[in-house]
Amino acid sequence: MNILKSFYKFNFLLIFFLIFTSILRAEVINKINVEGNERISSKTIQMFSGVSINDNVTEVDLNNILKRLYNTNFFDLVSVKVFNETLIIKVKENPIIQNISYEGIKSSKILEDLKKSSILKSRSSFNKVLLEKDKKKIKNFFKNLGYYFSKIEISIDELEDNKINLNYNISLGEKAKIKKISFIGDKIFKDKKLKNVILSEEYKPWKFLSGRKYLNESMINYDERLLKNFYLNKGFYNVVINSSFAKMIDDQSFELIFNIDANTKVFFGDLKLEIPNDFSKSHYEVVEKFFKKLENEPYSVNRIEDIVEKIEVITINEQYESIKASVNENIISNKINISFKIEETEKFFIERINIFGNNITRESVLRNQIEIDEGDPFNQILYAKSLNNIKALNFFEKVEGEILDGSQFNTKIININITEKATGEIFAGVGTGTDGSNFSFGIKENNYLGRGVKVDSNLMVSEEKVKGKFLVSNPNYKNSDKNFDLALEATSIDRVATSGYKSNVTGFSIGTQFEFLDDLRLGLSTKNNIEKIDVDSSASSRQKKQDGNYFDSFIGLDFIYDKRNQKYQTTDGFFSSYNVNVPIISDTNTLTNIYNYKIFKELYENNVSTLSLLFKTANSLSSDDVKLSERLYLPGRRLRGFESGKVGPKDGSDFIGGNYVSSINATTTLPVIFQNVQNVDVVMFADAANIWGVDYDSSLDNSGIRSSVGLGLDWLTPVGPLTFSFAHPVTKEPTDIEETFRFNIGTTF
Repeated sequence: MNILKSFYKFNFLLIFFLIFTSILRAEVINKINVEGNERISSKTIQMFSGVSINDNVTEVDLNNILKRLYNTNFFDLVSVKVFNETLIIKVKENPIIQNISYEGIKSSKILEDLKKSSILKSRSSFNKVLLEKDKKKIKNFFKNLGYYFSKIEISIDELEDNKINLNYNISLGEKAKIKKISFIGDKIFKDKKLKNVILSEEYKPWKFLSGRKYLNESMINYDERLLKNFYLNKGFYNVVINSSFAKMIDDQSFELIFNIDANTKVFFGDLKLEIPNDFSKSHYEVVEKFFKKLENEPYSVNRIEDIVEKIEVITINEQYESIKASVNENIISNKINISFKIEETEKFFIERINIFGNNITRESVLRNQIEIDEGDPFNQILYAKSLNNIKALNFFEKVEGEILDGSQFNTKIININITEKATGEIFAGVGTGTDGSNFSFGIKENNYLGRGVKVDSNLMVSEEKVKGKFLVSNPNYKNSDKNFDLALEATSIDRVATSGYKSNVTGFSIGTQFEFLDDLRLGLSTKNNIEKIDVDSSASSRQKKQDGNYFDSFIGLDFIYDKRNQKYQTTDGFFSSYNVNVPIISDTNTLTNIYNYKIFKELYENNVSTLSLLFKTANSLSSDDVKLSERLYLPGRRLRGFESGKVGPKDGSDFIGGNYVSSINATTTLPVIFQNVQNVDVVMFADAANIWGVDYDSSLDNSGIRSSVGLGLDWLTPVGPLTFSFAHPVTKEPTDIEETFRFNIGTTF
C-alpha cells in the first residue's frame, strides 16, 4: 500500500514539474516572421496560427500552431520555433489543383455523381492525405454500383506556379455478379421465400435489364432492413440479422449470405386503448373491433402502425387535434400485450397564414385551396390536404409549407412558399396503327391572368374525324368552391368507310360543380347540339332512316366521390364518378349513363399500381333507335392494341357501335430500368373490354371480351412530355382492327 502511495506521489510531482518548466520556458513574442509562402499572405498564416504580438508562447503552444496550420490543408510542410522573442513560421505550400480528370468513365451521370462525392476539387489545395481518402471513396462509390474489381491509377502533372493537374485513370472491370444467395442460421423460412423479400437477386442471363443481379453494398444494407421487417410482420419480434457478407466464388462472382436468428414467434395478446375522459369511446369502436380480430394472431409491426394511424385519423377527424398516441409493449412467454394510449397535448391555433412566391397567381386562388382558416385549431390532416390541393393546381414547380411559433405561446404561423412555373402549353400528338394515323394540336393556358382560369383550345384530325373545342373553366368562380365551365364544340365525322355515315355537330355546354359533402362533389350541366347526319347509300336500310337534321338538349348530373390520398401524384385511395345525361328537348331521346372507378395502391417503394373500371350505356327513351353518333365505341385509351372505334358490332362493313360498353384496366410502374436517364417511367398494362347491344338488330351484336397486354414509356424530355406504348392483343374478334403502336409529344411555354 505504501509503495502504491509513493508511486502516485512521484507521478504527481513529475507532471507538476513538467508543467512548471513549460511555463518557465514561455517567451513573449515581439515579432512574427513567415517564410516560404508564395500564394498565401503572411497575415493570413499569422491568423491561422492563432498567435499575436505580446502573447506568451510555450512548447504546448508551438505544437498547437503546427496542428492549426496543418488542419488548413494549405501546407505540405510546416515548422515553428522561437528565437530572440521572434516566432518563426516556415511553410511549404501545397500545390493548387488546376484540373481533375477522370479517364475511363463514359456515363455522364456517373461522372457527375463522382465529381460531387470527391473531396478534392478543381482550384482547391492538393493534399496527399485527402488524395488517399478520395481514392478509397471512389473505390466504395463503384462498389455501390457493382464494380468490385475496379482499379484506380493516379498521375500528377506538375505545372508552373506550384499548380498541378490530377488525373484518375479508372478501369471499372466487370460488375460483380451475385451467382448465389443463401440464408443461414435459424431462418425458419425457405430460401425461395426469402429471396422474394430482398431486392438483390441471383444473376441470370435473361435478366439483362436488371441492375439487382450485381453486388451492391447499399442494396445489401437495404436487404437487411427488408428481411428484418419481413420477420417482424410474421411474428418474430426478437429477430436479429446477425450479418450479411459476400463470399467470392470465382473471378467475377460472389455468393451473398445472410445470417438470420429468428428467435421465438410471438402472438398478439391483450390489446387495450386508453383515451382521455372527455373523449367519446364510440368514436373508437372500429379500433376496438380491430383489436378482437388480432387476438392470438402473429405479431406484426405493420399492424401496429396501422392501429396508430387509425387512432390518429379518428382523433383528428373528431376535432381532438392536440394528441399524442404512444405504444407500450409487454411480452409474457410468447404473448405480447400492447397498450395504446392517447394523451392530450397543448392545443395551438393558427395566428396567420402567409403565402410567398406568387408573382402571377392571385392570392385568392391559393387561399381557396386551403382547408383551414386563421383562428382555427391546427389540424395536421387539413394542413397536408391544403398543400396538396395547391400542388394539384399544377401551377407551381415547388410547394413547401413550414410551421413557425406565433406571437402567443399557443399560436402558430403557417408559411406557404411556392415557385411558379410556365402554365401555358402547346400540345402536338400523332398516332399510327394498322388502319391509319391521327394528329392533334392544342394551345392551353391553365392559369389565365393569374386567376386560376383554364383556357383550352384544341383541334384533333384523323382520317375520319375533325374535332375542334374551346373551353373556359373557372375552378374558383367568385372565390367560392364552385367551378364554372363553358365549352364550344364542333365535330365533323366521316365514318362512311367504317360505319356508313357522316355527321356534323355544333353545340355548346355550360356546367358547374360544387362540394356537397366531404370528398363528394355534385355537378349540374346543360348541353345543346345541332347535328346533320348523311347516311351513305351503301348503308343498311335501318341506318338510312337516321339521315336528317337533329336538335338535342340534355341536362347532365354528376356525382364525384374522391378518396385519393392526394390529387397530385396519387399513391393510395380511389376515385369514383357517375354521370347521367337526361334528354329534355331531343329528336332521339337518348339517355346515357357513365360510371368510372379507379383505385390506386403503392405496392412497394416508387411503385404505383392502378385498377380502373368503366361502364357506359346509351338507350332511347322512345321507340326510336339510338342515333348513330350517340352509339358507344371503345376509346383507344381503354383498349390499347386496337384502333379506336374499330371494335364491336358491324352492320355489313360498317362499325356501328353498341348500346353498352365496359372495360377494366390494370397498370403498374416497373422498377427503374434506365438508371442514368431521369424523368422516365416504364409501365406495364393489361386491358380487357366488351362492347355489345344493337337495339335495331340483336343478330349484329358481336359481343365478346377483347383484351391486350403491353408496355408504355413516359419520358419528360427538355422539349416536353413524350409517350410511347406497345400493345399486343390477346383475345379479339375477327372483325376488330388492331393498333400496336402509339406515340405522342408535347411542349410547354
